[in-house]
Amino acid sequence: MTKIIHTADIHLGSSMQARLPQSKADERKTELRQAFNKMLDYAKKAGVKIILLSGDVFDSDRPSKKDKEFFYSAIKSNPDIDFLYLRGNHDRAESYTESDIANLKTFSSEWSYYRYGRICIAGAEMTDDNADILYRSLQLGAADINIVMLHGQVGDYRDSDICIPRLKGKNIDYLALGHIHSYDKFPLDDRGVCVYSGCLEGRGFDEAGQKGFVCLQIDDGISDEFVINSIRTVNRLQVDLSDTSDLYSACRKAEEAVKGLGRDIVRMELTGEIDFDAEGLAAEIEKALENECYFLSAKDMTSRRIDIERLRGDISLRGEFIRRVLSNTGYDEAYRSKIISLGLRALNGRELDI
Repeated sequence: MTKIIHTADIHLGSSMQARLPQSKADERKTELRQAFNKMLDYAKKAGVKIILLSGDVFDSDRPSKKDKEFFYSAIKSNPDIDFLYLRGNHDRAESYTESDIANLKTFSSEWSYYRYGRICIAGAEMTDDNADILYRSLQLGAADINIVMLHGQVGDYRDSDICIPRLKGKNIDYLALGHIHSYDKFPLDDRGVCVYSGCLEGRGFDEAGQKGFVCLQIDDGISDEFVINSIRTVNRLQVDLSDTSDLYSACRKAEEAVKGLGRDIVRMELTGEIDFDAEGLAAEIEKALENECYFLSAKDMTSRRIDIERLRGDISLRGEFIRRVLSNTGYDEAYRSKIISLGLRALNGRELDI
């Protein structure tokens, strides 16, 4: 049995801002390297012989000396593992300054093939100029176990980064993809599957959820397992404050929502209709919970509970606005309520979420 790890989008050198204070952003950059080391520890214990790096190992074409030395040193320190590094859109111009490392296998704008017994691993760095010929020139044996490495956004049309219909019937068993930062697996054709490994570590609030890599076990066929690996998890939470009556009870409900997330990064969206003054609510909750998790950012999306019958009689801009909305017979009740809620938020100078 041969074990292979499929990973991608490590983004060494990323700024890791996500609204983090600089000290924590610097710490998170270190944790990107720690996540890579954690994956290597798993590989050594599990007897993994090959690691597929499907693009964007670095966050830019000009990675820092520290990140390059870390990456190449990690490869040289694990001579029993072959590292197959296919560059992505972020690190496409990265020069292999240490390309003479025996266990570092690289790719170019043409297909490269690496064989391990019955296992054939093919990869190419796709561009607008070479994509058409790559689809036509891929040659894989039907009797082999074939893995193809590519980096980009998949789609069903020719203008997609990777056109899935043009890869069907090519004897691909496992399409090892990079570019999308969350794990995903879906059919390629009757024989093969497409898999995004996702990134090793969520960097911002748009990269929430469990992160890790995929471990393949190959014998007569391929079985694959997603392995959670991240140092921290980015969580997006919605907390409905409709049943709270004041700032104290709102903070307590928010605190309850982050229990068990002490090491994690949290984006908290505060929702619901409330009766109390919400001025500065998000900042108050961020301050109250600053020691409850690694980092928390709150966004106030609440609205004031509206007494429409009382407000429609106001001699004010708010009253006039409500009267005009209520008089419009083209709106149903639910739509009128939505318009009134958004309008009153705007009149109060609050952020709209449309």
